[in-house]
Amino acid sequence: MSSLIRHPKDFFAGLMYAAIGIGAILVARNYNFGTSVRMGPGYFPTILGGLLVLVGVISMIRAFTREGERIKSISWKEIVLVLGSVALFGVLVRGAGLVPSLILLVLISAWASDKFKLKTALLLAILTSAFSTLVFVKGLGLPFSIIGPWFGV
Repeated sequence: MSSLIRHPKDFFAGLMYAAIGIGAILVARNYNFGTSVRMGPGYFPTILGGLLVLVGVISMIRAFTREGERIKSISWKEIVLVLGSVALFGVLVRGAGLVPSLILLVLISAWASDKFKLKTALLLAILTSAFSTLVFVKGLGLPFSIIGPWFGV
């Protein structure tokens, strides 16, 4: 099988995209789809899932036609840091609030990089928190606490 797949990175990335797309479609099937003019809650995840499947299939097909780099090893540290930071954000956002949760998310996920610099990551975390607060809380009116009840605010 490995001799058939000429670009393993493209193949497994495509497989991942397709799996996530199929998952989105399966979750959205229980929601009302609606129409293009009056979209239901299942419309966006279904369309996005379909596009992810399409990108995944194209990527997997390309893996058979062009030469590419082999996968040397799985970067477990990076996977744990990035996925862990997202999970931690989900756990903390209600109690700690949007800003502290986002700052932790950015700092921990940035730590996964070989080029991690605390000063740069902190600047990025602050800018991301400010932007997200302006867009999601102030602009769109989403019910997030900027600083959560754990801090007595």
